[in-house]
Amino acid sequence: MIPRYLVDFSLQDLPVVDKDVIVIGAGIAGLFTAIKASENNEVLMIAKKSMLDSNTRYAQGGIAAVISDEDSPAYHRQDTLIAGAGLCKHEAVDVLVHEGPKGVSDLVRMGTQFDLENGEYALTKEGAHSQRRILHANGDATGYEIVRALSEKAKAHPNIEVWDDHFVIDLVTKDGECRGVLVQKPEGERLFVRGKAIILCSGGAGQLYRYTTNPDVATGDGIAMAYRAGAYIQDVEFIQFHPTSLCYPGAPRFLISEAVRGEGAVLRNIKGERFMERYHEQLELAPRDVVARAIVSEMEATKSTFVYIDITHESADMVKHRFPNIYEFCLNYGLDLTTDWIPVAPAMHYMMGGVKTDLNGETNIGRLFACGEVSSTGVHGANRLASNSLSEAIVFGRRIVDRINELEPVQAADPFVLSEEARRSVLPIQAVVEKRLKLQKIMVRYAGLRRDAKSLVKGLEELKRQLPIFQTVLTKREEYEFANMLTCALLTTQAALKREESRGAHYRDDFPERDDLLWRKHTVLHREFGATEERIVDV
Repeated sequence: MIPRYLVDFSLQDLPVVDKDVIVIGAGIAGLFTAIKASENNEVLMIAKKSMLDSNTRYAQGGIAAVISDEDSPAYHRQDTLIAGAGLCKHEAVDVLVHEGPKGVSDLVRMGTQFDLENGEYALTKEGAHSQRRILHANGDATGYEIVRALSEKAKAHPNIEVWDDHFVIDLVTKDGECRGVLVQKPEGERLFVRGKAIILCSGGAGQLYRYTTNPDVATGDGIAMAYRAGAYIQDVEFIQFHPTSLCYPGAPRFLISEAVRGEGAVLRNIKGERFMERYHEQLELAPRDVVARAIVSEMEATKSTFVYIDITHESADMVKHRFPNIYEFCLNYGLDLTTDWIPVAPAMHYMMGGVKTDLNGETNIGRLFACGEVSSTGVHGANRLASNSLSEAIVFGRRIVDRINELEPVQAADPFVLSEEARRSVLPIQAVVEKRLKLQKIMVRYAGLRRDAKSLVKGLEELKRQLPIFQTVLTKREEYEFANMLTCALLTTQAALKREESRGAHYRDDFPERDDLLWRKHTVLHREFGATEERIVDV
């Protein structure tokens, strides 16, 4: 059993800091929401590393919003619903497609400089989009540009305080409300930060898998601490594997953006054969899950660890201009995007599910909100449409702040004692590094791109052997992270085992068909009520 709190503590023995709004995380969701909230509130942003360590800065493709006269919210809605494979929440998608352009205007006002062509926004097209609606910055460095602009603004704002290198261990709750957070400072001292609203913007859980495009900080902390606090966790079996991450000795799993295929790149197996026509009529621009599984099938058939992406038929000038960062990154490893086929393989990229929220980003726990990849708003369904993630963070960030501005301030709470006197033993630190690697291998092997009951049951058994970690005295960031990763791994594997069908990013070899009659519903996990299901009621 996963305990309610990771560590024993007594609130009246801890120093207390009071803020109006506490934002956990420093990606686009955290930065944008903090800046919005600071108009009427004192805001504290807590980052476990620094402002520049988040998934956002690695987002290359761009941000999807209806800007062009040829486009419409109805088209964007339709593309999102098709990609989401019957699991999107229609009201949430409506919110996204109608409020996205307003969010982009906010970003521009906050200093983001998107690429222009002849004085208009330069729009590109990505897989499964019917129109050109992707705004980008510096070619393929959109996320970095957004983080640059927003972090400059946040740092300069008098109502925003930023704590780098601080770790949020747990959410502190009383009577069904979140009252604040338990935080550990860099030197190990702990304190209680109280607030009228707590916003989880802590990103996804890419580190559950050995190969991921996510940074080291993506350890699923927000999902795990929300689960411990009694929040509903929804649809975490849907893990998006990006089909094309660089797969080359000595190089990290760097993302080769979807937009490269959008601009005409083709995929070839190691024999040099183009293979996508065997798998889908949209060829290289098929939905991500289809492309990723096709690549794995080709790798198995040719006994190889990669396939190639080939854009050598396009002009060298176009490639360098459109993808300067990808071009330069590959060049550092002796690969020239304009003349070489680039070796790629799928890698964990994005978590569609997360902490269940309503249309204002609020969870079932009062005063607790979730925004960005940590949340499950219902926008992405079973498979996220490319470049909808940055839009989602902004659109729902705005709504969260509107909702927070309606909240009454919290009365100074009576000190309440919190501790579960668990018998905890001390854990040697090197064991955590080994455990982390073992967990990642379990997830790749038993709960990866293709799954079946036998492997998922085996994966669950292996993961459960790690549960004694919760009976140990945890003191360091690496230990908390591992406990959070284990929680998320268990939730993902349980949800994947429960969903006996294939849909979107969740593929079961033993149930290869999509089953709308039985499974057009969300899987919902709760610490006390276990696994439940929630039917989708729209038509």
